[in-house]
Order: sequence, then C-alpha cells, then structure tokens
Amino acid sequence: MAHGVLPFGVAAIDRALPGGGLARGALHEILGAGGDEEDGALAAAFAAQILGRLTRPPTSPSRSLTRPGPSLSPLKGGEGKQILPLSAPKGGEGRGEVGVVLWCLPRPDLYGPGLAAHGLDPGRVVMVRASRDAEILWAMEEGLRAPGIAAVVGEVGSLPMVASRRLQLAAERSGITAFLLRRWRDGRQAARERALPNTAVTRWRIAALPSRPSLDEPGVGNPRWRVELLRCRGGEPAYWEMEVPDATDHVSLAAALADRPAAPVASEKYRRAG
Repeated sequence: MAHGVLPFGVAAIDRALPGGGLARGALHEILGAGGDEEDGALAAAFAAQILGRLTRPPTSPSRSLTRPGPSLSPLKGGEGKQILPLSAPKGGEGRGEVGVVLWCLPRPDLYGPGLAAHGLDPGRVVMVRASRDAEILWAMEEGLRAPGIAAVVGEVGSLPMVASRRLQLAAERSGITAFLLRRWRDGRQAARERALPNTAVTRWRIAALPSRPSLDEPGVGNPRWRVELLRCRGGEPAYWEMEVPDATDHVSLAAALADRPAAPVASEKYRRAG
C-alpha cells in the first residue's frame, strides 16, 4: 500500500483487508441495501465514520459517538439509523489528515448534526452540489488534485468504468482517499449498475439489522448492522454483524460471530438484483 492503511480497529475486519486496514490514497465504493440504495443514509453514515477516523488527530481519545437525541442520520429527514462507532487509532495505527473533506452531491440533504454524531466534524466538510453524475465525478477528480483536501466523497448513480479508473489513478497519485456513495433513482438503475465493474479497491454494502435487547434497558436494543465486503482487491468477500460499542467504548462483533472468522460470501449472490 503506497500510502498506508487506516485500520478499522476490529481484528476480524482488519484481517480481511490487505495490509490490515482500508487503503489510503485509493477509491472505495459504498452502497446501501433495499430502499437505502436510493436514500443512501447508511452509506453516508459508514463513510462519515471512516472520514471521522481519517481526519481525527492521532491523539484524540476514543469516545462513543452514538447518543440520545434527534435523528442520527447524516441525511436531512433521516430515520435515526445508527452506525457503529469505530475505535480510535491506537499504537500509531493512524494519522490525522490535514484539510477539508470535499463532499460532492446532487441535492443538499447532508445533515451536519448527523455527520457529527458519526464522528465527522461538519466544520471540515465542504459541499459541492451538481445536478448530473458526470459533473460530480468531474468535481471529485478535481478535488483529488487540489491542495488542502483530506478526502473526497461523491454521491452518484451512474459510474462509467473510465470515470472510476480516472478517480483511482488520481487518488493513487495524490494520496487522497476517495469514496463513492451509490444512490440509485430506482430499482432498474440499481440492478443495472450493480452488475457493472469498476476500479474501486473495495466495495461495501451496509444494511440495518434488528436490534439486540439490552440487559440494562429492557425494550431498548443495541443497534446492529450487517457490514458486507462485497469486493476487495487482493482479498476475499466477507461479512460481519456489528454492534454499537460496549462499556469499553470499543466496537464489537455480534456475539454469535465474535469467536469465528469472517464468513466468506459467495460472489454469485451479488450478481442478482434484489
């Protein structure tokens, strides 16, 4: 990895990623499941968690980022879905990137308090609004060449192979990490785009799971997510069921998976729509 990696701080996930973490200076793709393929709330939340770690100074203490209050969705009008906070870098695993996060999107539905709840300081986010996917991809590529940028995010439906290749090359040259959040107009576009290849180093799918009851608060469960690594250059597909941090403020796998290696996922599953 020419620019190093950003560990998740969860051994099972880091073992599945070449180099022990998410590659810096590379292109990563994130999508939701079901209706969230259009809304993109969980994809944005997952990206915000990674970006919060990417831009956080190494000396910042670990802290829980889920707390009571209004919607924790990073999108305006969200349903309050939560994503697990990822533990802070330890032992020199991470370095805080200097600069702003350039977030390119087709409509201004990014929600600052939701970003903050997931660990990303909204004061470090610069939004670029463009109506067409081609314009968003262009803005991302320009951002990957600009000084003062810590990371680049783009929300797109269509992703031509040539455009993804240009973004990957620009990220490699600059060392800036890029994230593509896929937001599709409808099921037909989703089915078509899912089957198309691109040059992203990793591809993730995030889905909400039923909460697990809490012993301390009957009737209130801990939020859980299914985090799927659909594709990884130099790695194998896998998935994990994740829970919010426990009392130690560390991310944990769901109890049923905690003592087992990550389960491989058949690639055929992801070529079907649905």
